[in-house]
Amino acid sequence: MKTIRIGHKETTECTIVYQNDAFRKKIAPMRENFLHGGGMIVTDANVYAIYRKKMERYLGGVPIYVMPAGERNKNEQTLFALLKNMKDVGLRRNSTLIAIGGGVVGDLGGLAASLYMRGIDLIQVPTTLLAQVDSSIGGKTAVDLGGVKNLIGAFKQPSRVYTDPVFLRTLPRRELRGGLGEIVKHGALSAPLFEKLCSAKDVFDLDFLEEIVPENIALKADIVRRDPLETGLRKCLNLGHTTGHAIELSTSLTHGECILWGIILETLIAERYLDIDQEFRRQLFDLIYTVLGTTRTPMLHGLYFSLLDKKNTASDKVTLTVPVALEKWELLELTYAQYEKDIREVEGALQ
Repeated sequence: MKTIRIGHKETTECTIVYQNDAFRKKIAPMRENFLHGGGMIVTDANVYAIYRKKMERYLGGVPIYVMPAGERNKNEQTLFALLKNMKDVGLRRNSTLIAIGGGVVGDLGGLAASLYMRGIDLIQVPTTLLAQVDSSIGGKTAVDLGGVKNLIGAFKQPSRVYTDPVFLRTLPRRELRGGLGEIVKHGALSAPLFEKLCSAKDVFDLDFLEEIVPENIALKADIVRRDPLETGLRKCLNLGHTTGHAIELSTSLTHGECILWGIILETLIAERYLDIDQEFRRQLFDLIYTVLGTTRTPMLHGLYFSLLDKKNTASDKVTLTVPVALEKWELLELTYAQYEKDIREVEGALQ
């Protein structure tokens, strides 16, 4: 078992527990506290189909709200349906919302917990690799609005995150690839992790992933601890995200796949303006292509979504967070016209 704590005067203290069979050992003993308005579960249809019996065995009697699965359901309609359900089951100010699922469930459930009665306790139980290493850590919550990703949100630190590697055993390879997108991003920020990723025989091997998940959690937790509200250092976690989110909103690729393409495209753009370590770039791109399993660039529709990215400082500017060397990153701000011109030229060169 590994326990990591994130504490800061501006946010709730969060305890992250990484443990085999954590669902039975850590969550099941709290069942009595969650009955009769003390708690409620939010999950999605995919997770519920796989783990319904597990939830009934260990949390039987605790109300469950099952939302439709998928990013397209991370919206205001699903959010308010959940909030209404929380009211109908009688949650109180001292109740707990338990979000069991991937990033969509965690983001939406976290935002609901931040809004209900101006904030109730939140426990995250991440069931995907992506959620375990990234979205469940740090307190970012949000829903999409009008086709813009994470436009409506708040910082809501969970009091506890219970990460159980057993959930990885039911994930399809594409879900693992999605999680590896964020792991590779973390690798660009950590020399020891980058070395492990580059030297791994198979980055999809579950034993390997179970070994490096705690390292990823510790890395992100440390960054969040030092910059909980993303005023400086935490911006490093946005590598590839401006272009990645635009790709995500206009394709059927997973979040992690889009972030990897975002890192490639934004790094190639940055080479025109910044000094990029070429050996690091080569190693990083080789690792990314290994994870993606292809070098075929997706069709880049919807680049205009980048103008609505939260990181931008002006209505006609696009801000990119780019890796310039191992453990080093910089912000690059371009006009949208220049960004679009650059990315089209880079796209053409990749074909």
